[in-house]
Amino acid sequence: MDFALTDEQELIRRTAREFTDREVIPAAKVNSRNHHFDLDLVRKIADQGYLGAIIPKEYGGAGLDYQTYGIVVEEVGRGDSAMRTVISVQTSLVCSTILKFGTEEQKQKYLPRLCSGEMLGCFGLTEPDTGSDAANQKTRATKVDGGWRINGAKMWISLGNHAGVALVFAQTDPEKKHKGVACFLVDTDQDGFQPSPIEGKMGLWGSDTAQIALDDVFAPDDAVLGEVGQGFKVAMTALDSGRYSVAAGCVGICQGCLEESVKYAKEREQFGRPIASFQLVQQMIANMRVKTDAARLLVMRAGYLKDMGLPNTTETSIAKYFATEASVWCANEAIQVHGGAGYVDDHIVERHFRDVRVTTLYEGTSQIQQLIIGRAETGINALA
Repeated sequence: MDFALTDEQELIRRTAREFTDREVIPAAKVNSRNHHFDLDLVRKIADQGYLGAIIPKEYGGAGLDYQTYGIVVEEVGRGDSAMRTVISVQTSLVCSTILKFGTEEQKQKYLPRLCSGEMLGCFGLTEPDTGSDAANQKTRATKVDGGWRINGAKMWISLGNHAGVALVFAQTDPEKKHKGVACFLVDTDQDGFQPSPIEGKMGLWGSDTAQIALDDVFAPDDAVLGEVGQGFKVAMTALDSGRYSVAAGCVGICQGCLEESVKYAKEREQFGRPIASFQLVQQMIANMRVKTDAARLLVMRAGYLKDMGLPNTTETSIAKYFATEASVWCANEAIQVHGGAGYVDDHIVERHFRDVRVTTLYEGTSQIQQLIIGRAETGINALA
């Protein structure tokens, strides 16, 4: 594995960093304060090619490999987790899943519009009573003439209020358990698809999060993604891609917290000298640097394996587990370095601290990642 970035990757990193500094960070503070989902900023992100970064150019994507995609996500995540979430959901959960499991007609219908930002998509797996136990879908799909009728509810769905297409997972035959789950490409422009915003979130105030009621939603036969009964496999494959982008975004949070802490510690003076000269402050900064580097290397390894087409579920879980926990730690330490100033949103670390907490929960909690890693080591499935 070569740790050196290519000239193209260096250019993409520099471009993504400049874009984040110029467009994302200034808007993020205002959007967070106003709990505003910034569609204008989403369009600018789409214009950069970030919403279809890993999708082949023939379908409207940028055709990047996973390692380069990770660079983009890291830089945007350094600026704003809310906008990083848009990229993760649109690219990793929606586009890459359609690319892998979709028919040619499904790819042509959705991918160009998703990559361009003309349409947003959402990933409807989690339910009010179904989180880590993703196979236990309460949403039901009943066969009817020409397609399926879907009834149920979804919860914590990013982009759910603005999505034009939803990947909805539903049980077609409860007796078959996870082998009865199917994934449907649901057009949201129908009366039975009823999203509503989730209010009172701890963080990600600039993101769109929905609960969705599904009342006799119709999906034609050609809207099944993959095959009926293959839905659980579709979901787990999508999460392998999604966990990678979350991990990469969390490297960005680690890096952002490190940079802001170094800057503040060199400017802030106490006892007649900058606090960066104090040993315990340097200890915090040093530990932040170590965790940032370690998280980045784990993400790079997972991306390398994905690009090589090699098995990577365990390595992706390791990257997601370590990077998310590291970013929570770095955000907490950054607040400590900033002291009282870090407790208000004049400094970006305040928003990082609120936004980062959810990363250890969604797309598989830290505990689920530990069980995936433990299963790989012992050969025993603790969830069975």
